[in-house]
Amino acid sequence: MIRIEDIIAKVVRNYPNADVNLIRRAYLFSALHHRGQTRASGEPYLVHPLAVADILAEMRLDEVSVATGLLHDVVEDTLVDLETLRASFGDEIALLVDGLTKIAHISNLSKEEQQAENLRKMVLAMTTDARVVLIKLADRLHNMRTIEYLRPEKRARISRETLEIYAPIAHRLGMGKMRSELEDLAFKNLYPDEYKKLEAEVESRRPELEKMLEKIKLTIEENLKKNDVPFTQIQGRVKRLYSLWRKLKKRKITINEVYDLIAARIITPNDKKYCYLALSVIHDIWTPVPERFKDWIGMPRENLYQSLHTSVIGENGQPFEVQIRTEEMHYIAEEGVAAHWKYKENLLKSKEDDKGLEELRRTIERLLLPLVEETKEVKDSKEFLESLKLDLYPKDVYAFTPMGKIIRLPRGATPIDFAYAIHSEVGDTCTGAKINGRIVPLRTEIKNGDVVEILTNPSAHPSPDWLNYVTTAKARNRIRHWVAEKQRAESIEIGKKLLISEAEKFRLSGKKILADEENLKRVANDYGFGRVDDLLASIGYGKTLPRNVMAKYLGAEKFAELDPEKKKESAIQSGIKAVKKFIGLGDEAIVVKGVDNLLLTRARCCNPIVGEEIIGYISLGKGIVVHNKECKNMKALMVNKERIVEVEWAKDIRQQVQAVKIMVVTENRTGMLAGITSAIADIKTSIRDARARVSRDGRGFIEVTLEVFDKKHLDRVISAIKSVSGVIDVERLNNSASKV
Repeated sequence: MIRIEDIIAKVVRNYPNADVNLIRRAYLFSALHHRGQTRASGEPYLVHPLAVADILAEMRLDEVSVATGLLHDVVEDTLVDLETLRASFGDEIALLVDGLTKIAHISNLSKEEQQAENLRKMVLAMTTDARVVLIKLADRLHNMRTIEYLRPEKRARISRETLEIYAPIAHRLGMGKMRSELEDLAFKNLYPDEYKKLEAEVESRRPELEKMLEKIKLTIEENLKKNDVPFTQIQGRVKRLYSLWRKLKKRKITINEVYDLIAARIITPNDKKYCYLALSVIHDIWTPVPERFKDWIGMPRENLYQSLHTSVIGENGQPFEVQIRTEEMHYIAEEGVAAHWKYKENLLKSKEDDKGLEELRRTIERLLLPLVEETKEVKDSKEFLESLKLDLYPKDVYAFTPMGKIIRLPRGATPIDFAYAIHSEVGDTCTGAKINGRIVPLRTEIKNGDVVEILTNPSAHPSPDWLNYVTTAKARNRIRHWVAEKQRAESIEIGKKLLISEAEKFRLSGKKILADEENLKRVANDYGFGRVDDLLASIGYGKTLPRNVMAKYLGAEKFAELDPEKKKESAIQSGIKAVKKFIGLGDEAIVVKGVDNLLLTRARCCNPIVGEEIIGYISLGKGIVVHNKECKNMKALMVNKERIVEVEWAKDIRQQVQAVKIMVVTENRTGMLAGITSAIADIKTSIRDARARVSRDGRGFIEVTLEVFDKKHLDRVISAIKSVSGVIDVERLNNSASKV
């Protein structure tokens, strides 16, 4: 177990005047109230707050942050309340602990909604004290280091959250070392089989790679000395597993095609001119790879990162990367904002802790407060989570307006993102765009240095299609809002027409019923709606049946007396069952929660199979269209949340064969098709069709149509194919997007 005196020693080393008594009191308070509690590993719970405090001390944070690390779980996991903590440690620590404490009264929400609301609380707490996020990162890092003791499903959930939220936050704050460890730990627990396979592949090459790195480092050292270019260190590294895995997946390449599998790093004295001198030496020794040079010194990243990156071709055609930075740049690249002010402070031999801490706060706020601004208007929990994830991506693309203003955007951003980044009104009225003087489609990806001109028309409006290719939360939220308002207005009108039509079947005046606001309000309240318009919109979406509304409006006795459909009811039920059977779903394939006798079809765009997470979308004329939750069309469909219904696979579903297409990317070698079909046959899976082709870059692409029973069956097939030597990647193919 980490000793409290060792933590205090680290704090005093950076803050000689620190209030160490505060840390000791926090330790004793935490030990007292966590007494008897154990972690999943069986260790005393106190191990965790001590480890968090130690990480914060290593990050060179102040004694208040370290004390909060010791106390961060006492309100959430013991009987201590916030007022007791405030009385013992003051407002500052109470505020920090409150920002880190999960909300107690949201257990009725889904796991995803709970996650979103707790993250929202943390993001808002950052506006009061930015240290909240640094303490939370330290907490998450220690939890990830000891995650192996948790249940597999909990490990997967926490690891996914770490990859999607906390590692990107660390990256946004420039904390390269923490981000790297969080990503690799999450990768190991989320994709254990792929982690082990890649780890084995890298380890088998490691002796050769490290030998190559030593030779590269020696060559660099000799040439820098020969050219009188000063340096303080030359490092070498093999690419991290998660970073390597992402690159292999994204580009569908083999490990031999990775330019930065190995990298050398030159660290110079604190004058950037030495970086550029070192770069010229590197390019004299080896041939640089065109378009593989990045100058993050001339144009630093938003997260404070500065370095020169260049890729070169070494001996035997082996590509590798060289990074060049000063000592200060290197320290900031590793530690991020927590190092930014402290490093300068140490250079100046100054111990103005309050001034340094204030600079840290301002820096964190500058980097993270845009997250608050972009997400504060988002009320829905799931939308908030999605917006947060989108805004955490690094803003690495720098484009210009025709007037020369720089606009920072995420990689993959389009002119629509650019338009909304200028002003919401510009985005709403966008009709087209010019990049570097040429008219381009609105889905065009913006590149560094592009000059983008937005064409507008005051009568133009956003299109739902834009949701398929925008990347920023601001653009997505504005488009969703406009489309939802427009579709809601249309649905209210449709709802009115449907209710009038239904009333006429009962020989009643639909217009008079619509004018009867008092009784319609009563019916709306029965359905849980606050306004009549909400009820009409629900009818228009197809979520509420007008016949059922008439039943509530008239009352049971009058409805039975006037009902024109009573005799036809059994025939209608039989008809729905017959149609369901005809389209191959069977009566029990998919269950719609809370609604009976609605027509169901599986979306052609994603063709969901048994066992996958699914969601229903009410489509006029098609009943409920069932999509895979990962379907690319869901982004556009989620605009209209009132048309989304919860669906699930029936528990006693009859096993049925379903055709699924997969694409296998391979090396171009003899016998690949035979090896893949053999692996599929070994697990007793039928193949309907198999087609192979070779691309211009020499890769093989094999499209296979399989017959599978469910998702587990498909996963086994994919796993078997991945084990075939020469296979680079396997992915499931969906049909072209269909209109729903």
